[in-house]
Amino acid sequence: MPRPFSRPLLVLAGFGLATAGAAWYGSHYSQKNRDRWYRQLDKPSFTPPDAVFPAVWTSLYALIAWSGWRVWCAAPSRHRTAALRLWISQLVTNAKWSKLFFDEHRLGMALADSIALEGEICSYINAARKVDRAAAAAFVPYAAWVAFATVLNAEIVRRNLFLRSKI
Repeated sequence: MPRPFSRPLLVLAGFGLATAGAAWYGSHYSQKNRDRWYRQLDKPSFTPPDAVFPAVWTSLYALIAWSGWRVWCAAPSRHRTAALRLWISQLVTNAKWSKLFFDEHRLGMALADSIALEGEICSYINAARKVDRAAAAAFVPYAAWVAFATVLNAEIVRRNLFLRSKI
């Protein structure tokens, strides 16, 4: 049954709202607890300036929403269903990282979350490629950024072993 023209646009708005909700959840924790504690951490020289993160994440969240929408617009299939489940899973895992890192100061758990997120992103790319190549390609910058963030997180864990009780 063909979808009316307005329905895909409403669904795009839904994907945008879901992604914005995950972004808000993460930024709530990163803004609330970033100042004193985060600034005291020993961070590597390749840590980007704070201003870089909102710009990068805004672009990535737009691609995340658009990619999920593209997969949703494809014809129903088991591949589409698998890709959409992975899309939801990666979004939940993404949102949890900021709470673990900034709110709970659990650097090691945040690292485990980041590693899991990278796996989910790569799995989504693989699943989405079977449904919509453009949707899969839209996740490649996200995979690259999360790989970088995972290395950064790992280095912060290594440099801050004195926080072992929270790591």
